[in-house]
Amino acid sequence: MATRAQWVEGARPRTLPAAVSPVLAGTGVAASLDAVHLGRALLALVVALALQVAVNYANDYSDGVRGTDADRVGPLRLVGSGAAEPAAVRRAAFAAFAVAGVAGVLLVAVSGAWWFLLVGAASVVAAWTYTGGRRPYGYLGLGEVFVFVFFGLVAVLGTTYVQAERLDLVAVLAAVGVGLHACAILVANNLRDVPTDAVAGKRTLAVRLGAPRTRRLYAVLVLAPPLLSALTAALLASAWPLLALLALALAVPPARRVAGGAAGRALVPVLRDTGRLELVHAALLALGLALAA
Repeated sequence: MATRAQWVEGARPRTLPAAVSPVLAGTGVAASLDAVHLGRALLALVVALALQVAVNYANDYSDGVRGTDADRVGPLRLVGSGAAEPAAVRRAAFAAFAVAGVAGVLLVAVSGAWWFLLVGAASVVAAWTYTGGRRPYGYLGLGEVFVFVFFGLVAVLGTTYVQAERLDLVAVLAAVGVGLHACAILVANNLRDVPTDAVAGKRTLAVRLGAPRTRRLYAVLVLAPPLLSALTAALLASAWPLLALLALALAVPPARRVAGGAAGRALVPVLRDTGRLELVHAALLALGLALAA
């Protein structure tokens, strides 16, 4: 039986900034449109957090039963380490999906955007089939594409729409920036796991590109989002969105570490720093957008 601490570690709390950040950014865009609804924002946050935990447990289960996690560097894997039975981890994933579903239905009910039920269903399918199912797309090098779409575009634009009931180019730029940072977290994770993933037949983008090109990709993903604030500032004719440029101070250290050849366990702090970067960038962007309103 896994301990409570092991279940918490298995939920991978260091990845939770990827769930909080799009809600922050999307709410910031809603503020720029003078249409913030805190209740809806909180429901969106519950959906995002529950989906993140669900996908973490789902990945733990699917990778564990496939044997991918038999020799793994990084945070505890409940199934791969033998700390928990696969069925228990699967139930934990389904429970988190259920929480996301209930919160999502409530959000749809209060916002009136019933077509978002289809978006929610697609999000659940994408979360499960990342490493689950017969042909998991995470094993085909498509993980970053889906992370960009669902933890960037869908999450930010969805958060904005359920509050403001409309979108604009500022929302798209915010979604792109958050999506790139979310991809950076996955790229750092997969760069760490290149040796074991290659042996296990998990053809992630990092495995396909090779370590040198993956390191260059990571640098682009962490440095580009703050620079997008210049375009946002121009669109709004306000300097306040430039606050997001301050996030570059947090982007440079992990980019240097990755470019310098960090590998294996040395990349674990990079994952932490990338998550913190995404969260701070989203918070600064949201603040700048609110002040620009």
